Amino acid sequence: MLRVFAPAKINLTLQVGPPGGDGMHPLQSVVAFADVGDWVEVAPSEGLTLAMDGPFAPMLTQDEDNLVLRAARLLAAEGQVRAGAALRLSKHLPVASGIGGGSSDAAAALKALNQLWALDLDVAALAQLGRRLGADVPVCLGARSAWMTGAGEQVAALALPEMDVVLVNPLRPAPTAQVFQRFDAMKLGADFEAREAPAWRSVEEVVTGLAELGNDLAAPARFVTPEIDDVAAALGLHPLVRVAFLSGSGATMVGVVREAAHAHHVARDILSAHPAWWVAPARLGAALDATKAGV
Repeated sequence: MLRVFAPAKINLTLQVGPPGGDGMHPLQSVVAFADVGDWVEVAPSEGLTLAMDGPFAPMLTQDEDNLVLRAARLLAAEGQVRAGAALRLSKHLPVASGIGGGSSDAAAALKALNQLWALDLDVAALAQLGRRLGADVPVCLGARSAWMTGAGEQVAALALPEMDVVLVNPLRPAPTAQVFQRFDAMKLGADFEAREAPAWRSVEEVVTGLAELGNDLAAPARFVTPEIDDVAAALGLHPLVRVAFLSGSGATMVGVVREAAHAHHVARDILSAHPAWWVAPARLGAALDATKAGV
């Protein structure tokens, strides 16, 4: 049996251009990964099955649209694998929350099954498959800080300082497709231009850079999911939060703090005031224990 961690993907910045002829939006984004996330477990089996547990499992389906099953079937077909696998997804991240849960789960499934089936595919080969599942899957396969460009499929390693943060989601979905539809309706992105990846050497530089670059999907996301404003206000008013930003298409807001103790303090305060929200202290950019083998 193998267990692979599927960490939350955080978009620290996100610039988006208008859609091209293929309907895809060009983007550029600083991405980091958190030490909170889901787990994907695989074990030998005659067939290909998926079980799910965890607090957010009831929000997912086990049909053809499930990204973990799609990843498994794609890898089996490409690798001409006749063996099966029993998969289990422990879902701890909210769904449609702008922190790459589905893409990270798919990436974890690809990595786990690559080992279980002894395919020996490298990350580049898995990324080629991952692109067919979603633009975020390649960056999630690396699960390391990166500069993401193109439509999200072009990934370059990026050195970032480690940061303590608080992740807060109002448990109201912000469907990515709806957010992009609103982005287009608002005719945003006309000023998009390619730029070099930032070279942030300290958390101070990150805090300054976040304010400078921002997230072009913030306004349309807040239109689709107005509760984001409530989360932004709660983080903005807390004295220990240095800066707060929206990750991806939302609705998860991220508050940057100075140390882990502050992250736990902020998380307790916000959860006490808003017990219906999902709140998690986390660390970005830390080395992750991504794979565990067992019996």
